[in-house]
Amino acid sequence: MRRTSFESMNCPVARAIDVLGDSWNVLILREAFYGRSRFDEFVAELGIPSNTLTRRLQEMVDGGLLEKRLYSERPPRYQYLLTTKGRDLRPVLLALLAWGNKHATPRQQPVRLIDTETGEQVELSLVDARTGKAIGPQHKVLRQSARPVKVEMFDFDGESAAAEA
Repeated sequence: MRRTSFESMNCPVARAIDVLGDSWNVLILREAFYGRSRFDEFVAELGIPSNTLTRRLQEMVDGGLLEKRLYSERPPRYQYLLTTKGRDLRPVLLALLAWGNKHATPRQQPVRLIDTETGEQVELSLVDARTGKAIGPQHKVLRQSARPVKVEMFDFDGESAAAEA
């Protein structure tokens, strides 16, 4: 079954979801960030059916998230490596990890992000790259509606305020 495409929507979140595909793709990317690159490694770690994995890997190669590279000629075997576009998803996966640790971790067993130089646990936060200041409720997301007269601003508490453009 073909999923709904959001690529024509005028929203970067919708288009990003369109590139990511589905939850299997996110988990495959997670494994790629853990260093997995071979078909059998993905199957073993995820328990994903091989036909599903084949389709998902091809989608991510076609979408520019992974690169398919031959590592054995006889028999032909491929590895799947993160592209620059794929590696740029790291902050997204780390944000999901932080959210999952807070809201979706069974038996309070979080996955920790560790600084390899100090051995200390890292606490993830969003910051403005220009100022270094934490992003919080005082920051608004400005989104222009498909209708040219309406501009919506959303804060991080889910409140919105419409303004005339």
